[in-house]
Amino acid sequence: MAAPLVLISSAMAVPSAFYRPVVSAFEEHGWDAIALPHTGFERGEPEASRDNDWSYGDEMQRIADAVAKARAEAPDRPVILMGHSLGSQISVGHQLHHPPADGFVAIGASVPYFRNYRRGGLPVLLVGVTVPVVARFRGFVPKPMFGGPGARTLMREWARFVRTGKPPFKVPHLVSTPTFVINLQGDTYSVEAANKLFMKMFLEPSKTSKWLYTKADVPEGGNTHHVLWGKTPGPVVDKIVDWWAQVGIH
Repeated sequence: MAAPLVLISSAMAVPSAFYRPVVSAFEEHGWDAIALPHTGFERGEPEASRDNDWSYGDEMQRIADAVAKARAEAPDRPVILMGHSLGSQISVGHQLHHPPADGFVAIGASVPYFRNYRRGGLPVLLVGVTVPVVARFRGFVPKPMFGGPGARTLMREWARFVRTGKPPFKVPHLVSTPTFVINLQGDTYSVEAANKLFMKMFLEPSKTSKWLYTKADVPEGGNTHHVLWGKTPGPVVDKIVDWWAQVGIH
């Protein structure tokens, strides 16, 4: 069996180029990896605007196209979908509504329902209330607002997720492909309650493994920050390779 291909779905407002160290770390293991283009955040491409809009469903379809392309190019190569933060939400939607990738990795994943957070979740709720108002008025979510420049439809769907805890896509069943959930110690976005709800809402327990990336595990100069873990991703990638050796297609 060929070494897997990892398709990486980005966190909110993070361009694909940020994941170059992650791609390189997989390549050191003899794997292939591609950070998928993040709509609206790639250099030289149009940003979100009143005339340039997209949704969770659009992003799920882009992942589906990438999975289909990968399988057409190398039918015997396993495809692993790795979602980071918002990318985990979009990726799990893909796994539920399109032919799923062979494996799924969720890093910093959460159900961003405001009640999962400290202080009653009021700061998070404020964002969830403000975003759709601004998106309606401006036609998109501008900088420096959270997620800006964000697409009107996607950000309104995300904000509704924050306010209600209901995902912006149907959940007809739980994801039953092998799944690896990686939580980051001290992550203030994917807090434990939000991560646990993500697992309960979307993932088949018998197919799911979990690992906490602790501050004791980081290499020199690294950390477990919600986004910045990706600058020194060696321990995370090592764990993913070990997980797949145990549960994957061989």
